[in-house]
Amino acid sequence: MDTGKLKIFSGSSNPRLAEKICEQLNVKLGQIKLSRFKSGEIYCHYEETIRNCDVFLVQTFSHPINEHLMELLVMMDAAKRASARTINLVLPYYGYSRQERKAAPREPISAKLVADLLTTAGADRVMTIDLHAPAIQGFYNIPVDHLTAQDLLSDYIKNKNIDDLVVVSPDAGGVTRAENLANILHAPIAMMFKKRYAHNEAVVTHVIGDVEGRTPVIIEDLIDTGTTIVNVVEGLKERGANDVFILASHPVFSGPALQRLDHPNIREVIITDSIAIPEDHSPRFKVLSVAGLLSNAVRIIVDGGSISKLFKYGGV
Repeated sequence: MDTGKLKIFSGSSNPRLAEKICEQLNVKLGQIKLSRFKSGEIYCHYEETIRNCDVFLVQTFSHPINEHLMELLVMMDAAKRASARTINLVLPYYGYSRQERKAAPREPISAKLVADLLTTAGADRVMTIDLHAPAIQGFYNIPVDHLTAQDLLSDYIKNKNIDDLVVVSPDAGGVTRAENLANILHAPIAMMFKKRYAHNEAVVTHVIGDVEGRTPVIIEDLIDTGTTIVNVVEGLKERGANDVFILASHPVFSGPALQRLDHPNIREVIITDSIAIPEDHSPRFKVLSVAGLLSNAVRIIVDGGSISKLFKYGGV
């Protein structure tokens, strides 16, 4: 790969992931100064020339999401004014993706607003992993590389060689994701029905599928507060299921989610490092790195080729 004009910089959200990407590509992480004025305003300065370079900015929309979004916009503006040839955004977790449609009158479509902000600020390309709603790709008029961590998660659970697995979709919206995993694992599928009282608050009402005496694998694109997941786990246990495996691409983990998911009926929570979590987490959590996936995608973008060859099981 010709790295002469490739520059990779990290925002403050997940610098360790950016370092891993650079290690995979055998390039140095770019030098950038990010600081705050006393008023809270964000300051950015590239400490090396980026004129006529293909700049990749690594920033995940973790908490505090609005701070990281604004920081990225400032980084983009600085890159554009420094005459970068292209500005490519590496957004492992795309925030606001759950607000991709109007579910009630007088609501915003915030995922579209984020797309407009990034495009207006100068993005030439967006790379992200497991969007909550794949249709968000259509909010852009620039290339969007929608990658998936499904291969990582699927292979991890597949290598455990558990005979009595059942893949569980925690709601109707996740059935396609669960069906894909069930096909990979050659396992049956079950679906939970929930009654939702508010954002991040839902109670399981009934289950379709046989879970008694089986080991459930719950697959989600993200875990936020963990409340719904724990309700699903307890609902499965009430119906005679074994302890549960949880798979999720994005550990958003708001509030006491880490403590909540350290649950006696959860065998493992398998997540990726799309969002950084504290190092002192419970051994119940297994973190798989998406650095290889992202670095291979960067290599293909720079050298040319097909992103689809990164998808072992057909992509998203």
